[in-house]
Amino acid sequence: MKSALLAENPLLVPAEAHVDYAAVRPTHIEPAIRELIAETRAAIDAAAVRSDPPDWENLVETIEDPSERLHRAWAIAGHLNGVVNTPDLRAAYNECLPLMSEFSTWVGLHRGLYERYRALAASPAYATLSATRRRIVDLALRDFRLGGVELEGQARETFARNADLQAQVSQKFSENVLDATDGWTLLISDEARLRGLPPSVIAAARQLAQSAGEDGWKLTLQMPCYLPVMQHAQDRDLRLAVYRAYGTRASEQGDSAFDNSESIESLLALRAEEASLLDHADYAALRLETRMADSADQVLRFLRELAAKARPSAQRDLDELRAFAADQLGLDTLEPWDIAYASERLREQRYAYSDEELRPYFTESRVLDGLFEVIHTLFGVRLEACDAPTWHPDAKIYRVLDVEGQELGRLGIDLYARPGKQGGAWVDSERNRRRHGQELHRPLAWLTCNFAAPHDGREALLTHDEVITLFHESGHAMHTLLSRVDDPGAAAFVAVEWDAIELPSQFMENFCWEWGVLKSLTRHIDTGETLPRALYDKLTAARNFQSGLQTLRQVEFALFDMLIHTQNHGLSISAVLDTLDQVRHEVALLTPPAWHRFPHAFSHLFAGGYGAGYYSYKWAEVLSADAFAAFEESARPGADGTRDVFDPATCHRYLDEIIAVGGARPAAESFRAFRGRAPTLDALLRHSGLVEE
Repeated sequence: MKSALLAENPLLVPAEAHVDYAAVRPTHIEPAIRELIAETRAAIDAAAVRSDPPDWENLVETIEDPSERLHRAWAIAGHLNGVVNTPDLRAAYNECLPLMSEFSTWVGLHRGLYERYRALAASPAYATLSATRRRIVDLALRDFRLGGVELEGQARETFARNADLQAQVSQKFSENVLDATDGWTLLISDEARLRGLPPSVIAAARQLAQSAGEDGWKLTLQMPCYLPVMQHAQDRDLRLAVYRAYGTRASEQGDSAFDNSESIESLLALRAEEASLLDHADYAALRLETRMADSADQVLRFLRELAAKARPSAQRDLDELRAFAADQLGLDTLEPWDIAYASERLREQRYAYSDEELRPYFTESRVLDGLFEVIHTLFGVRLEACDAPTWHPDAKIYRVLDVEGQELGRLGIDLYARPGKQGGAWVDSERNRRRHGQELHRPLAWLTCNFAAPHDGREALLTHDEVITLFHESGHAMHTLLSRVDDPGAAAFVAVEWDAIELPSQFMENFCWEWGVLKSLTRHIDTGETLPRALYDKLTAARNFQSGLQTLRQVEFALFDMLIHTQNHGLSISAVLDTLDQVRHEVALLTPPAWHRFPHAFSHLFAGGYGAGYYSYKWAEVLSADAFAAFEESARPGADGTRDVFDPATCHRYLDEIIAVGGARPAAESFRAFRGRAPTLDALLRHSGLVEE
């Protein structure tokens, strides 16, 4: 008999059932994970010792049954840990982290299971499998090799220890960033210091102080506060204070209790050791085995070519900004904490509009309605809110319905920043699509952002950049929710190469610049009017404002990432910072102060899976820009100066060849099937304003 705690555990519902998020407690997590690990281990051991010839059903399917429930329960635990972090939840998650790490390593090192997969690949049954299932078997064999299955003796033990330590150190890195961000506040008693800030930001700061029983205005490092301070605060000392706090988060320059220096050193050493154990020159070479790019040299050439093309534009951007700051703002020396402020003033002068002038048009409800309409036009599906329990009152669940009203999957949306919630924006998948006999397990994804929450009884207002972020993340969500792949091993988030996974997300950003779409996203919170054409024209005129500098910044991050991971050994924190300085000397035009500690909060690299992979954003941007160019080429003139980019044939082809196939084939094949050729840089350079139209 199972204990009452297990019998009533919401994480142990059947694979086809929906989880009641509101019922999940920290005390549910460890018992569920232990129970599901035990079930999955037993299934794997049983499949590995069978004496009959392996086939899809007696090997892959028998393992998939318990694995699906385990990985879903762990995904939910991780999601809750990221969006409603509490001491009890963190403790429960951290209690299970080594269990899951040890289990994952155990599977990767399971020689018996590996041999069964090898036997299947060499058997007549392999030839009878679909192309998708053959790819799943091939990827499994690759992952076994990268999981250390062929290691023996001490090397095998070292590899297992290494994997466990990497998981723990990455989690500690993430916690330090979260705690350092949440732990810093600045109480302002003189309202004059807030001059220039948008009224909504001032009101939110006032409300935060009052809720803490304090008089004044409390500023934080949450993005809805940090960014407006850097862009609009006229008080230069205030900008410096906030910039310094943000730039030294989780380092020895800030609160030393959250210093990530040791975590960075440990992770780089562990990654170099992992690569060496698997006979790779370095961690980058190891990671690139699962990417579109062939080698680190190819990535470095790509990044440096992009930097060379962007540099003339970036230099013009910077020269103009410095001249403007000196002539108009009295800033003879443009410091890093002046950049965003001066840039916003220059943009306002040159294009006669500000982000705050746009914000009242982007009401949350209208933006969501407009986004859902774009999704409907592109993909032929509807999103409909449903009354399902969520992890927080701010979150909502939507059903994704096809033209016949059949449910394809569900999407959870959680838009607002709050204490205990990881910063940034992302999409996670709770469950991938799976056809199990006559039963279809439908996918479920979570879309998470960190926008400013509504206050004073009014609905939330977004900036245009936040609208772009929302569209970006919706592309990720549709990639998993609209899959027609019935086997989870070929799901988008499982099998698409990391440097192509951003294609669907970056692709969606383009619609935020189309006049016909943008009108549908706007409704002024006071007047109900849509965005005036004159304001749209100013927005699009400013689309590539400082795009050269922005491109160099992304290249800087990607080069830094690749160079610290092309070493055959770990690096001291001073060597890491020296590498960053060398990269900046090579490609950057703007350099932060010596006390700045950007790597210490670079969660993408050290806690988010992008180690030796940050270049993927620019790599995939080549793909996404070229993909959207197909829509531009098939566009037709519309009413009111619009162009209709939703050519039905192009929409169908994009859905069929990019989105619905997930990871059923290599991304290069999917792109070629959609575009009829390999990708080129041309569209990216044109969209970024780095070449003439």
